[in-house]
Amino acid sequence: MRIAIQDTYPEDFAHCYGCGYRNPKGHRFKTYYDEASGETVTRYAPRPEHTAVPGFVYGGLIASLIDCHSSGSAAIFKLLSEGKTPGEAVTPRYVTARLELDYRKPTPLGPELWVRGRAVEVGERKVIVESRLLVGGVETVRGRAVLVLLPETMARGASR
Repeated sequence: MRIAIQDTYPEDFAHCYGCGYRNPKGHRFKTYYDEASGETVTRYAPRPEHTAVPGFVYGGLIASLIDCHSSGSAAIFKLLSEGKTPGEAVTPRYVTARLELDYRKPTPLGPELWVRGRAVEVGERKVIVESRLLVGGVETVRGRAVLVLLPETMARGASR
């Protein structure tokens, strides 16, 4: 997949601080599908202000990264499960119903962070994604997210 799934979100739903292309002050995380592995991939280079303690990444940034990676992954896996190609079909927008993180090792500040995800379940309205955050090939965080299609109440708010 050559285009990030976040770049295919409708404009009304592209304001997210973590991954929205319409948020000029946000992180603008980008998630791609890796056909070779069947996984999704998000890469991000944290900046010095993303420090928890000197030399290590703030856990809140990691939570945001895995959260946005998971919602983008849910859209990718849903489209693929329907035989559709991300970027060529309307992208479903998912929001997080549950996010669980297991911080296994401190995540060093400096190297690029990689999040790799896979679908555990793809349903009609719900997708479950498991992710791993890697730094130089070493896993530092595991995540599991339950994502649901954007509720209609949120969709109405976006069009105001």
